[in-house]
Amino acid sequence: VTNGGKTTLAEKLRHMLPKCHVIFQDDFFKPEYEVETDELGFKLYDELDALYMDDLVKSVHDWIKCPATSVVRDVPQNTRNNLQNTDDVYILIVEGFLLYNYAPLNELWNKRFFLTLPYEECKRRRSTRVYQPADMPGYFDGHVWPMYLKYKSELEENAIDIVYLDGTKPQEELLSYVYSDIIQEIKKLRE
Repeated sequence: VTNGGKTTLAEKLRHMLPKCHVIFQDDFFKPEYEVETDELGFKLYDELDALYMDDLVKSVHDWIKCPATSVVRDVPQNTRNNLQNTDDVYILIVEGFLLYNYAPLNELWNKRFFLTLPYEECKRRRSTRVYQPADMPGYFDGHVWPMYLKYKSELEENAIDIVYLDGTKPQEELLSYVYSDIIQEIKKLRE
């Protein structure tokens, strides 16, 4: 969901986990002139066609081929002690809002997290952000929220293994949960 805390969560995890890299789907938006406009004049940014998804997939595959060349952040020693020998594991977080609706990516995930927000909270948060180009009046109700509901419904119909997270929970609670889940996934992969 838009403004659910995806970027904040990904950034915090990147700083906590050794050898962790993040690819942001927002970096793959097409320029405004390439994004379609609907009959109401809304730019259709909340659709897969607004993104260079093949380039995103290529970036993920390039990282998989050579994760050691990615930027790696230093992790504080007190956090590193809790990682229980994860230093030899490279972690890629792919952050975005339409990732699980794009079939070429679905075979690549070890874990899937999906932040949700109720309509009113999502609209409130969205109204506090400045986008380029700016949201037109009615854009949230006329395009953003309906597209969120459409893509979320597709995920639920396809029964993809996703952990749904309540985006109204405190950031530290969400961070703790996802961090613990990642550490457990690393342990499983080693077994």
